[in-house]
Amino acid sequence: MKLKYTAIFFLFGYTVLLAQDKKWTLKECVNYALENNLSVQRSAQVTELRKQDVKTAKGDFLPGLSASANHNYNFGSNFNPVTNSRVSTDSRSNSFNVGANWDLFTGLGNKNSLKRAKTELAASNYDLEKMKNDISLNILNAYLEILFNKENLKVAEAQLLISKEQLERTKNLVDAGVQPKGNLLEVEATLANDESQVISAENNVELSLLKLAQILQISSDNFSIETIDVDIDNINLLYNSSDEVFQKAVASLPEIKSAQLAVESAETQIKIAKSNYYPSLRLSAGMGSVYNHLLRGNDDYYITDPNNPTNQILVKNGFFDQMDNNFGQSFGLSLSIPIFNRGQVKASVNKAAINKKISKINLSDEKLKLREVIEQAYVNATTALKEYEAAEKSVKAQETAFEFARERYNLGATNSFDFEQVRNRLVTAQANWIRAKYNYVFRTKLLEFYYGIPIVE
Repeated sequence: MKLKYTAIFFLFGYTVLLAQDKKWTLKECVNYALENNLSVQRSAQVTELRKQDVKTAKGDFLPGLSASANHNYNFGSNFNPVTNSRVSTDSRSNSFNVGANWDLFTGLGNKNSLKRAKTELAASNYDLEKMKNDISLNILNAYLEILFNKENLKVAEAQLLISKEQLERTKNLVDAGVQPKGNLLEVEATLANDESQVISAENNVELSLLKLAQILQISSDNFSIETIDVDIDNINLLYNSSDEVFQKAVASLPEIKSAQLAVESAETQIKIAKSNYYPSLRLSAGMGSVYNHLLRGNDDYYITDPNNPTNQILVKNGFFDQMDNNFGQSFGLSLSIPIFNRGQVKASVNKAAINKKISKINLSDEKLKLREVIEQAYVNATTALKEYEAAEKSVKAQETAFEFARERYNLGATNSFDFEQVRNRLVTAQANWIRAKYNYVFRTKLLEFYYGIPIVE
């Protein structure tokens, strides 16, 4: 038994270690969120509701069938069906009925209700797809933010290492009398500032990891992602204009298709409202029987034959006899013709027509907002590329200047203040380069998404 518990503990501990060591890829983050995010699940349940609406609309084409049974007690004055008179006595009676109704014609209301339910189901699916797209974009942005902060952390750590090396060199130069002690104090201050920058960069990494974990709706404890090298040289704009991207997006994005279906649904609602102008035809059928204990008596009895007064007919009064004797059927057609409905149908038609106009306005608004977003994204992407290229040139120039300044500082040809100015310019250039790189990556990925290229394969 002890060995069994030891094995279980070992397996559990091994599983926990695996979970702690797991590094999430971008694809894993997206797939996990699309399956487990509460907003996605809520939107999926709305789609399930729309499916039930379709089933309900289909059911309206079928006849309705119902059955009823009644058992009644009557006290005081009651009608006696045997003597055909009112008597002061209690009575009990039962009735059993089965009925069916079938709407044969409702002005095509049922047909159009089914069409609208199917349209709204399709729109709900597109709404779910849009929800997934929004979450995928949020995850992409958060993932790139982590990579961005990790690169900034590397820069901060590299600068800290340089400061530590510089501190040792400055100590030697001060001890040798080449540089004044004030230079050593300045380097020590720079080292303290670099240590603070590393702590700040580490905090930014942790905050960005927390942000992604919260989007995934999981614990941020031991959460980490797979670090990937972003090769900016292999990322190019695939489009010559924003209009090219817009034409692709307007034909494929779910929010546009959902808005288009909203217009179709509004058109169908007008037909549903107009169906109330037309007559409706209903088929009904039923059967049933009754029983009354006053008819039962203690014995069977005779009644006079209405066709032959000299002849007596034996009447059996038992429960099943009464049920058989009183069994009846009915069949009928009901035609309802609307003549005056106080203007309610006309108002419903007018409201449906107004809703159609609103839906068309919403569709135009969605297209306009999409065009604006894509135009801005295209400008941002082209600008980000220029900023990246400029930042790359700046980094190379500042790296050269820094190496030259470091050699002069080590030789005592320049003071610590001038050297620190050169180093700060390099740090700023590196930070701008990293920011420009990931900004360009996100902007191009955003345009690819609008063009119809999935965020993850």
